This record gives sequence, structure tokens and C-alpha cells, in this order.
Amino acid sequence: MSVTAAGLLQLAMVVIVLGALYVPLGDYMARVYDSDRHLGGERLLYRTGRIDPRRQQTWVGYALAVLAFSLISFVLLYALQRVQGVLPWSDGKAGVSPSMAFNTAISFVTNTNWQSYSPEVVMSNLTQMLGLAVQNFLSAAVGMAVAIAFIRGIVNRRGSGEIGNFWVDLVRGTVRILLPLSIIVAIILLTQGAVQSLRTGFDFTTLDGQQAHSMLGPFASQEAIKELGTNGGGTLSVNSAHPFSNPTPLSNVVEILALLVIPVCLTRTYGTLVGDRRQGHTLLGVMAAIWAAMLTVVWMFESRTDGVASNAAGAMMEGKEQRFGIPASALWAVSTTGTSTGAVNSAHDSFSAAGGGALIWNMLLGEVAPGGVGAGLYSILVLAVITVFVGGLLVGRSPEFMGKKVGQHEITLAALYVLVMPALVLSGTAVSVILGSTTGFQGNSGDPGTPGSIHGFGEVLYAYASAANNNGSAFGGLTVTSDWFQTSLGLAMLLGRFLPIIFVLALSGRLAMQRPRSRDVAVGDRVVVTGESVEPGTPVSDHGVATMTLARTEASTTTADPGASTLPTHGPLFGVLLLGTILLVAGLTFFPAMALGPIAEAVL
Repeated sequence: MSVTAAGLLQLAMVVIVLGALYVPLGDYMARVYDSDRHLGGERLLYRTGRIDPRRQQTWVGYALAVLAFSLISFVLLYALQRVQGVLPWSDGKAGVSPSMAFNTAISFVTNTNWQSYSPEVVMSNLTQMLGLAVQNFLSAAVGMAVAIAFIRGIVNRRGSGEIGNFWVDLVRGTVRILLPLSIIVAIILLTQGAVQSLRTGFDFTTLDGQQAHSMLGPFASQEAIKELGTNGGGTLSVNSAHPFSNPTPLSNVVEILALLVIPVCLTRTYGTLVGDRRQGHTLLGVMAAIWAAMLTVVWMFESRTDGVASNAAGAMMEGKEQRFGIPASALWAVSTTGTSTGAVNSAHDSFSAAGGGALIWNMLLGEVAPGGVGAGLYSILVLAVITVFVGGLLVGRSPEFMGKKVGQHEITLAALYVLVMPALVLSGTAVSVILGSTTGFQGNSGDPGTPGSIHGFGEVLYAYASAANNNGSAFGGLTVTSDWFQTSLGLAMLLGRFLPIIFVLALSGRLAMQRPRSRDVAVGDRVVVTGESVEPGTPVSDHGVATMTLARTEASTTTADPGASTLPTHGPLFGVLLLGTILLVAGLTFFPAMALGPIAEAVL
């Protein structure tokens, strides 16, 4: 079988399995967050933490809970790294330096998992499991909780401003979704030969008679949650290219599915919770269009044979996953940069100028194709709010999103959300390339205008795009162990995670305080009340979706299709408008930077 045919089969398998899981997993997650039933273990956690699971929070309370929990997580993870050398199971590894511990703690708490170190050299198995793997669960659950809180703001019809309880959402996302799925994926990886060991390593003799040492650890279990939670931080330097973590072509497909499945299925969850699955289908269509386009571009450019070495080898295989070929490397690279995962099975720095530039562009789009767990959904919903505002004004319709008016305060919060990432990426890149010491940390440098200097600029741009988008992958040619990069990238990760969360929760609170307008149903209007028809003349909320009770204290409300005064937020037309908004925002913001780096390198 040819490499291309094998790649197409892997792609088909990914799409088919995602299609099969879309409805059951999406609806299951909707039931998890909408249920009024608490499991026994959950009730024990609530009693231990003195949490009243019935208490609803406004956006301020929800945001403070997110920030407080993340701060505590950061402090504990930082302390664990610093005292690692005196703890059991350290395997002779000393405590992590202050700047590296700071950067790593921020990285894993923000779901970025940027690693400026070699895991098998710096981190003990105890730190990996007790610190980093725990944050892989919790940081992912935080992102999912924020997404659900945003949905609650959309569907809240009472004007109470309540968007749920963060502690309940955190526990349920961890216990009912991430933990069961990670066990399933880990078992599958074990059947393929992934290593799961509590030993720290073993000695062996090489073919030339030399003595060597190989690290062991609980790789299968941590590989599962790092993909499912779109975390990406691995236990080995080469990440998912190592046969201990990713041993076979089937395990490679399973891991790609793991990093895509929750973000994709959350669009179904969204449609179910708002009571109109067409809304989720529209978002999924936009995500799929971007993902397919980026995959086509990267696959095409990496399959070309540019240069003497590539022509001699018959393909651009340097830095690619040799076991699986270019198609599997391209599929993984596009999926990991589009989901804020950051896990890699090939060296992105070795991709062609156009292919590597496409991976940068995939992150600069805001990682909404399909984005990280939770983060991708609330990111594209914020862009949908902007689309409604701009599109509605262009065609003379009232800017409303799901029956909620998009006024000055709402669009200001949405705009601030969108501006955070570009500000961090462009300012971080600009300051770094101005510093004279930066060229000393670049794997590629040279006189201005030379291919080396252009690629070096791309390495810096990639680093800050990855950090500010909470992706965590890297081109690999840039050494980021200096205090400047440790601190600046850490701040980019911190602000790139929590400023958008604050803005999206504030926007959710604004929407939750609105009471949708009511109107009389005219003859011919389609009205649904939990699936039953209503006689014309009944007052209903004019928000254009079917009914869904999200907050447990709410009663079901009747809804009607949007009238001529509002812009429908589902269907191909709105999908095209949303896609255009995403491309326009990213294009206007980042085209100059892309022209100085990947585009210039590609045309030379």
C-alpha cells in the first residue's frame, strides 16, 4: 500500500469515528452539565470543600472561582517542582530552577503545556504524575466549564445573571467526562504496546557494546489525558513520536481522535443545550472547513520534493514521522495546532516554509478548528457574536444573538476578547527580535533578508503564537531556556488564558441578565415548546431557537423562529459569514508578520 493510500485510510478512519461518536458523546456531555443528580463521590467532594452544589453564581463569582482555583494550582505545582529533589521517587533528579518551574507551572495550569526542558532529564515520575498529569485533567475541565457557563448565559431567560456553579462544572467535567475517556484511551494504547510502568528506567547494552539507560514511566495513561484534554505536554522529549508513547499506526490514529473528539462533540453539546442543533451543526461546518483546508495545504506542500536532499530521498522526510509517513505527520500537525493541543509526532521546524507557515496560521486563526476542550467552543461563539453584530448592521437587521441583544457593552467585551491574543503575539515577537541576544538562541539566524534570518523570525513568531494561544508546540529551533523567554512566554501563556476567560464570562453575565423580548405569534410562525405546538397568539420569547432548560431552576419557555428583524445564526449563509469574519480578523491582524516570516521564506 502506498503512503498516500495509507494516509487517506487514516483520514477516513478519523472522520468516520468522529461521526459515530458525535451524537452519543455530545448528548452525553449535555446531560452531564444539565443534570440535577450528583454522584456519591461528587457529594463527598462538595462536603469536604464546603461547597453547596445548588448555589448558582454570577459571572463575577464564577470568574473569581476560576482564578482562585488556578492560582492555588499554580502555587502547588511550582512548589512540587522546586522540592522535587528531596521527594521520594525522584530518580536522582534535582529540584527545578525557579524560572523553569515558574514557566512550567503556568504552562500546565493554563492548558498550554509548553515545555522548555527535556522531561525525562528534568522531571521525576512523581512530578509528572502528581503535578503535571493532574493539571492535564483540571486545566481541561476548567476550559469546558467556562464554555458551559457561556452557554448558560445565552439560554438564561430569567434575567438573573446566573451562569451555574464553577465547582460543580469542574468536578463533573473531570469525573464524568475526562477520567472515563482517558481510561478507555489508555487501555487501547496499552494493547498497542505503549509503556505503563512505575519503574523509573532500565539499563541496557547497545549493539556496539556501550552501556545506556532508558527512562520508563506511566506513559500510556499520561498520553491519553494529554491528548483528550488538548494539553500536549509529554513525558518524553520527542513527545508522541516516541514508540513508548505512540507505538503503532493504530495508536497514532487513536491519539489523533483523542485530541479531536471532545472539541468536535462539544458543538453537538452546544446545539443540544440551546435546543437547536442546527446552531451546533453550523459551528461544526465552519470548524471542518478550516481544518480540511489547512490539512490540504500542509499535506500538499509537504508532499513536494524541493531541494537536492528531498529529491534524492523522494520526499521531504527529514523531521517527519518515519513510521507513518508524511500524510500522518500532516494530519497530526494540523489537528494539534488547530486544537491548542501542542503534542507532536514530527518536528514542525522541519516542515517546508509553506507547510510550517500554515501551522502558524492555524494557531493565529484563534485555534477554532475545532479548538481546545471548551476553549475552542467559546472562542468561536465570541466570533459568532461579532459576526451577528457586523452582519446584522450590514444588512439592516437588529444585532441579536440567540434572542439576546448585542449592544455596546456586549460587543466591547467580544472585541477585547479578540484583541488579547494578537497583542500578546505581536508585542512578544517584536520585543524579542529587537533584543540583540535573541539571535544567540535561534537555530537559524543570519544577516537580515537571508533565509536563515527569516526562518529565525518564524521561530520566534511561532513561539509566541503557541504561548498566547495556549498551544504549547514549538518549531524547535529556538532555545527558550533564558530568563527572558521563560518569563515573557510564561506571561503570554498566563494572560492568553485568563484574560479571554474573564472577558467571555463577563459577556456571558451580560447575556444572562437580559430578558428576551416577547411577541405574539403570527399565523404561520413555527413555535415549539419542548416539542409541542402552541396556538398562535401565545406570547413567546423571540430568540429563534427551540426550548431547552439549562439551569435547573428555570422553567421551559416557548420560542419562535427569528423574524425579519434578526439575522439567523444557523445555516450556510451564517456559516460563510462566520468563516469570513474569522479569516478577516486574523488576516488584517497577522498578515504583515506572516509576510516577514513564513511567506517571505516560501517565495525565496
